[in-house]
Order: sequence, then structure tokens, then C-alpha cells
Amino acid sequence: MESKVNKKLINISTHTFIVALVMLAALMVFAIILTYVIPRGEYSVIIQDGEEIIDYTSYHRLDDVKGINIFKGLFAPILLLASSDGISVIMLSIFLVVIAACFQAMNDCAGIKVIVKRIVNRFSNKRFILMCVISLIFMLFGAMLGLFEEMLTLLPIVAMVAISVGYDSFTGFLVSIVSCGFGFASAITNPFTVLFASKIVDVNPLINGWYRVIIFIVMYMLLVVWIYFYTRKIAKDPTKSLTYDNDLDIKADMQEARVIKDEKKIFLSYIIFFSVVLVTIFCFSLISALRDYTVVALIAVFLIGGFIASLVATSNLRKTATSFGRGALSALPTIAFILLASSIKYILVEGRVIATISNSINDALRTSNPYLIALILFGIVLILEFFISSSTAKAIFVMSILSVLTLGLTKETLVLIYTFGDGYTNLLFPTSPVLLIGLSMIGVSYFKWLKKSWLLFIITFVLVIGFLALAILIGY
Repeated sequence: MESKVNKKLINISTHTFIVALVMLAALMVFAIILTYVIPRGEYSVIIQDGEEIIDYTSYHRLDDVKGINIFKGLFAPILLLASSDGISVIMLSIFLVVIAACFQAMNDCAGIKVIVKRIVNRFSNKRFILMCVISLIFMLFGAMLGLFEEMLTLLPIVAMVAISVGYDSFTGFLVSIVSCGFGFASAITNPFTVLFASKIVDVNPLINGWYRVIIFIVMYMLLVVWIYFYTRKIAKDPTKSLTYDNDLDIKADMQEARVIKDEKKIFLSYIIFFSVVLVTIFCFSLISALRDYTVVALIAVFLIGGFIASLVATSNLRKTATSFGRGALSALPTIAFILLASSIKYILVEGRVIATISNSINDALRTSNPYLIALILFGIVLILEFFISSSTAKAIFVMSILSVLTLGLTKETLVLIYTFGDGYTNLLFPTSPVLLIGLSMIGVSYFKWLKKSWLLFIITFVLVIGFLALAILIGY
């Protein structure tokens, strides 16, 4: 067993790291091969009001040599940092390093333990209700504000709350990251999907919002039932937990009968810190002019505020700095996941096959059956989600195309299709950095997650198809 001094909050096993690395590298090679199979093409760019706008009706083939340059393909994880997506990838990587450093310091000074202790003391007799409330809060964060990767910052605390009330860290993952992802997909006013996609197709996002509310309620009930059956199983037999071995050290540490020195000071310092974090998230999410800078703001808040909170809690500069350093180093393996996953889009863009793919989408939609059109569109967005994880990037790409087509579907239904296709796959596809990072934080491999969750996603996609069919039927 590792000592408390050396124990890392984020600890990815060598096996998990190698498997994930090989899987993402294989996907990257597959993307390279696609650039040699799919014909190259592009759209013309026109100048309108001083801005460059892509004309999606002007597709034409390129007769030059097929395929991305092999050097570019193999070194895509590095070269993409100089591309248009480079800043986003760098910011996400820095964000991960900073929150890992912050929570490591928080864990070392017993900050997480103190907060968890206060929560558990208040809700110890209502543990499942507590899990349901936490799940609802995280779903609302995703559905209303479009938060997702930001919620990784709260996973360590939620996981330890779940462990403390008799569940496990996987339960914490379900009620935080998975719930937030479900909320992001069952969007009500999600600015990155509903609002942005509605703006592109020129429709009021508040029209018929009641239907999205119903969808949110149904998907929340599905998730609560899923959490109930999982928690009931591990309550009967704790060894059935997906994180049983990983949680043993945490449970042993939390069950130690020892008084935490300066508990009140530690609690107060971190309550103030997290209050600043929540205020930052809400302000930057609600104010459109600041929304693009949310991650940057959180990096600053966690780096400065987290360091100050830990320093106040420990009154030891050297210990705080050491904890921050170890936490930052523990996050480095997951940066490799981010770079490999992000390189797939870079390869397709540099291979000049994105336009050909979108033009093929246009041709595939030449049918008069609205139900078939909806299914085709849904499948297309799912495929694009595998390669392009950015919601706004796909919204521009997909919705701009849909806005110029006559499909026999309402604009609200088009937005709904896009929202569904973009959202739930964030919790399913291995190209989702947030999914890989969240799983690594609780010590669960991607394939173990897939084995556990496949039925949940089958039920989810059946419901999604049903919601789309009903939307067409009622003229939503």
C-alpha cells in the first residue's frame, strides 16, 4: 500500500494506459487510411460582410494526390497544436494538469476528507436520495449551461462522498460525469448545442422547449433507475463494485479514527474556494461574451485559488508546492490521450476529405421519407462525433449543411437530431477526452466501462429514436 505522502489522486495503471494508447493509435491509423480511400474535395470560400464564409453548395473534387502526407499523419498529435484546434487542446491539457494539481494538494491536506465528512454527517441516513439529488444537479448543469469537462473538477469529491455513504467511486462517476453528460445530451438550453445550432438554422431555441423538458425528465428517470440497480447490487456484495480494489485504500484511509487538525480552517478555506469556482462557472456560462473563456478562467481560479486554499489549510508553502507538483505529474499520461483523440480530426482535415464526407451526406438525404431522413442524419452526426468531439465545430459543420437543404423536417427537429447525436456519445466513444480522463480518475478501463454500460446506451438510443419519431409525428 502506498503511503499517504506518495499516494496520487489520479493513478492510471500501466495496463490501462497501454491499452488506451494502442486503441487511440489504431484509430489514428484508421483515419490516415481513410484519407487515401475517400476522394479529396473542398468548398469555395466567399467574402460576406468582411468575413470568410464557406459556401456549402460549391463542392468540387480535387484532382491532386490522395492521402495525407505520412509525416503529417504520424506526427499529428504534435502538429495539431499549431492548427486551429491547437489552442483548445492546449487549454484542455493545462486545465487537466491544474485541476489534478489542485485536488492532489487538497487531498494531501485532508481538504477532501473534511468536506466529505461534513456532507456524510448530514445525509448519512438518506444516501440514495443524496445520490439522486447530486445526479439531478449535474444533469441540470449539462442541460441548462452546457457544462461537461468543467465537472471533472468535482469528480474526486463526489466519488469520496459516494464511498463514504457505502457505495463506491464508480457510483460517484455515475452521479457526476455520466449525469452531466446525459444532461448535456438531453439539452434544454445548452448553449453549445441547442442555442448554437438554433442560431445557425435561424430558429428560436425557446419554441417548443416543453418537448426537451419532457426528454430531460425521462432520461433522468432512466439514469436514476440504472444507478439504483447498480448501488443495490454492490450494497449486497461490495466485491461486485467496478472500483472495489481501487477503493480499498481510500476506504481504509477514511475509516481511520483520527482527529484532523484545524478542521474548521480547512473546511472554510475550501468552501470559499469552491464558492469562487461555482460563481466563475455560472458567470462565464451565462454571459455569452465570456463563454469562450470559461476554461481559461477556471485554470486561473484553480491555479491561484486552489494554491491559496491549500496554503491556508496547511500553513506550509513547501508541502503545498510539492503536492501541486505531484498532482500535475500524475495528469501527464492523460494528456497523451487528449492529443491522440484530437489528432483524428486533424488528419481528416489535412487529408482534405471532410468536404467529400459532407457532400456525401447531402446525396444520402435525397429521400422523401422524413423518418428515414431523421435516422440518416442521426447516424451521420454519430459518425462525425467519433472523429470531431467539439460540439461547436460540428454544429457549424453539420447545421450549416442542413440549413440549406429541404428535408421535410422542422428546424426544431433538426436541432434535436444534432443534440442527440452530439451528446450521449461523449460518454461512449473512446475519442472523448472527458470520458477517458474521468475513467482514469476512478481507475476504470474504457473496455470495463463499455462492458458495464452497453445496455444503458442501447436503451438510451432506443428512447432517442422514439423521441425523434414522436417529434416528426406531432410536427415538433
